[in-house]
Formats: sequence, C-alpha cells, structure tokens
Amino acid sequence: MPVLCSCCAEKRAVLKRPKTGHSLCKECFFCAFEEEVNQTIVSAKLFKPGERVGIAASGGKDSTVLAHVMKLLNERYNYGLELMLLSVDEGITGYRDDSLETVKRNEQQYELPLTIVSYEELYGWTMDAIVKQVGLKNNCTFCGVFRRQALDRGAIMLKVDKICTGHNADDVAETVLMNVLRGDIARLRRCTAISTASEGEAVVPRCKPLKYAYEKEIVLYAYFKKLDYFSTECIYSPNAYRGYARTFLKDLESVRSSSIIDIIHSGENLSVREGVKMPVQGTCNRCGYISSQTLCKSCVLLEGLNRGLPKLGIGKHNRLHHKILSRQPLSEKEERKLKSAEF
Repeated sequence: MPVLCSCCAEKRAVLKRPKTGHSLCKECFFCAFEEEVNQTIVSAKLFKPGERVGIAASGGKDSTVLAHVMKLLNERYNYGLELMLLSVDEGITGYRDDSLETVKRNEQQYELPLTIVSYEELYGWTMDAIVKQVGLKNNCTFCGVFRRQALDRGAIMLKVDKICTGHNADDVAETVLMNVLRGDIARLRRCTAISTASEGEAVVPRCKPLKYAYEKEIVLYAYFKKLDYFSTECIYSPNAYRGYARTFLKDLESVRSSSIIDIIHSGENLSVREGVKMPVQGTCNRCGYISSQTLCKSCVLLEGLNRGLPKLGIGKHNRLHHKILSRQPLSEKEERKLKSAEF
C-alpha cells in the first residue's frame, strides 16, 4: 500500500528524509529543503541587501544545488543580492575540464555571470603537472591550499562582498573529525563556523548556506529537480585523508542517523582551555595573503615546486622560511633531507 506524504497527507510519498525520517512527496520535500536553507541564511544573517555574492561553482551536486537555491531564494524572499558564479580550473584533464562544461551550462540555465580563474594563470602550474612531480600522495594538500587562495583572488577581482561555498553538513562533520584526529585545535575552533569574517585585504568573507543540509538530501533535491551537475570523483582524490574520515562518518551514520548533526554541534560548542597557545594570524611577507607564518602555505608550496623540492611544503619546515623569503640557496644537507624524505 502506498505511503502518503506525512506533510500534506494527500500525495504519495517518494522519499523518506534521512534528516527527520518523514515521508514526503516531491513538492513538500522541495518546500522543506528550500525553507530550511532560507532559515539558515536568515538566522545567521549571512547577507545584507545590495551585496555582491560570488557562488563557488565546481559543477558538482553541492555547488549546482547552491546556485539553484540561492537564485530561487533571492527572488522569492527579495534578498536584494547580486549573484555571480566563480569557478577554479585546477588543470585536471578528464575531470575539471569536463566539470567546467557543466558550470558553463549552469551559467546559461541560471542566467548568472561566470568567471573562471586557473592555477596555471595564477601559479604557473596545473594539478596534472604538480602530480607528476609529487605523486599521488599529499597532492590534495597542494590543491586545497591553492584553491582557497585562487577563490579569494577571483573574488577580489570580481569585487564581491562574500563568497558562498557548497559545504554541506557531511563536509563540516568530516572536517571536525579530521581536525580531532590531527589534534589541530586552531582549525577545530573555526571549522564549524557558518561564516568567516574578513581578516585581511586578501581574504573575502565566506559562508555556508548548506551547512545543515545532509548530502543525501542534496542528491535527492538535485535528482528530483533534474538539475544539471557533474558527478565524477576527482581522479587524484582516492588517497585523500578526507576519504577515510568520510568512510568513518558513513559507518557512524548507518548506526545512528543523527551522528552528522551531533558531530557538528559538538564542534560548535567546543571550548579551549585558557592559556592554550593559538597561532596568531598575520599576513604573508611575500604575497600579502593571510598567514600565521612569515610565508603563507601557498608560497612555501610554490617555492618548493619551482625549486624542484616539492617536499619543502609538506610537514613543518618553518626554520627554512627565512631562507626561502630571502631567496637564499638551501644547503646540500637541507636539500638532501627534503629530497630523500618520504611522503
């Protein structure tokens, strides 16, 4: 016997929400999903009327749903925002070049202007070239650091007031787990923040309108709305550390469905004991980007690549920063150690 929608009690239910367990028809699910995102935006006061907002668009399900919902809510509730798409081309053949075609179609479908910034233009390297040098281990470190800075550079170029990212509840919970496992208190304190304030001229505030949206529900929303998105995994990500946290989280969720939101709430309510030394945020002496060291991570990684020492930016080599900054040559012992160190 068909199950009726637990909301309208008229139409046949087509799904059971992973978040609440309610059986809903498509229309009621759309309404519930969109209203929850709206409540997240309103309660957190993410935007102000008249702001220029860049949507980080990768072509994947999260960013596509984000672009669709942001345009819809902006018109429905009169947010008064000027929306635009911002994409980063990492230079991954067979993955990013294909996904960018999806983003270009989204540009037409949602009638939002699109800007693409590339690693090759910004850094002189593509991820394909980087992987050839560093191999398939720790390559995500390079990509993550470069992508974050590339988004900020693109946002500054567009003169946007904020960047919206498609991070969902699963992503936030995974990040909490990763920072716990790494013992990274500094990142653990701020990783659950729904928005980050600007801390320098080279940094644009970011926000996560989908912070409390489960990945499963985002997939269902995209499927039932028939949205055009790219679903292939990055060819260089199978060995990423995040993948292990994701697998662990899925195992937890299968036992306890509220695990995802429970982990997020734990991160939100974290308090750090007084007297614990925290990194002091400053700016990079070379590029001016936000950094707690003399050089930002991006500059250190880039210097290592350009010197043929990709291991320079992996791990903690802070004692070498002054040499990098002043363009001093490394000693034979230092170069030998970096070249022989295992990833």
